[in-house]
Amino acid sequence: MLRVLTLSTLFPDASRPNFGVFVGRQTLGLAAHPDVDLRVVAPIGMPPRPLARLPHYASRAALPERETWHGVEVWRPRFTILHGTGGRFHVAALVRRLKPLLAGIRRDFPFDVINAEFFFPDGPAAIALGRHFGVPVSIKARGADIHHWGRTTGTAAQVRRAGRQADGLLAVSQAMRDDMIALGMHADTIRVHHTGVDLDRFVPADRAAAKAALGIAGPLVVSIGALIPRKGHEVVVRAVAALPGVTLLIAGEGPDRPALEAEMAAHGVGARLRLLGAVPHGELQTLLAAADVMALCSESEGLANAWIESLACGTPIVVTGAGGAAEIVDRPCVGRIVPRDVMAFANAIAGLIADPPPRAATRAAAERFTWEANSAGLYDHLAALVAGRSG
Repeated sequence: MLRVLTLSTLFPDASRPNFGVFVGRQTLGLAAHPDVDLRVVAPIGMPPRPLARLPHYASRAALPERETWHGVEVWRPRFTILHGTGGRFHVAALVRRLKPLLAGIRRDFPFDVINAEFFFPDGPAAIALGRHFGVPVSIKARGADIHHWGRTTGTAAQVRRAGRQADGLLAVSQAMRDDMIALGMHADTIRVHHTGVDLDRFVPADRAAAKAALGIAGPLVVSIGALIPRKGHEVVVRAVAALPGVTLLIAGEGPDRPALEAEMAAHGVGARLRLLGAVPHGELQTLLAAADVMALCSESEGLANAWIESLACGTPIVVTGAGGAAEIVDRPCVGRIVPRDVMAFANAIAGLIADPPPRAATRAAAERFTWEANSAGLYDHLAALVAGRSG
């Protein structure tokens, strides 16, 4: 039996059900493996008082310190984060908080390996904890944890050092693996580990009926992602504004909402462009199955789960070449990779609306990304690290 301690600051909770949803799904898949016993430590960063009393943090403060989440035992310890410091002290604070907690867990659960599911601050903290408890460490890179924290003053050196010291590394795409190597991480320790998609939930549906249920007539474009500059929603807004009769629905929330609302108002397109706010993950299939195109103008990505979920619903995508896009858009029925440019997006969207690919072919492109393969790959990776250490 492989005893796995999963460490992730990116993990769902009752106050943020969409937060880290794919880490949660991957964790449940590994926990269901017949040869795995698993526990989760999902730390929550909290600022000192009085900032901790702000509404943004109040719901997190109310979460239980320990609970059973979908049958898995989860600890949610708080650790101190200091705003305005660029994250440089996050790792030290996390290690101080977790050493006594993991010592207590280890008395009843002598874990064989620490599986860090996000590179910062989880990765550097896992390295320190792995050395303290004498167990191997794996760290997974997902996107912003490398592209932001791996290049930001004050944290970049911590990320690079952890990557070089880890027993094994995972990357969500080949492009992410290349980025990790460029930061000085050892190529022979990095394994590409693709995400999965729930092929029973994300399925094609009657597109006309799905649109009618949403109150939409005519072509529909959907975009899914946080309302932050990196996602480039303003490019998609301008592109769809240039396509008469086309509706755009954006599912996501974030600090760019006022700017996007102003952008929409400036184009005077009324109800054709809508911000839906945060949409529960379980309801995304309704949007994606109704759409003619899913468009996302990301500046950087690892491998966006929304890309694959869209394909599973039979909906082609228009995306930039960010991250692992070329690993997904590898045939015409999947969609188009275009520059981060308004007219490039408008032309690609219009082309797919005018000449849509067969939905079955688009769906088939997603069927290589299964949670079963994800779980099997993760088990093999972690078991090999433990066997290598014991050997």
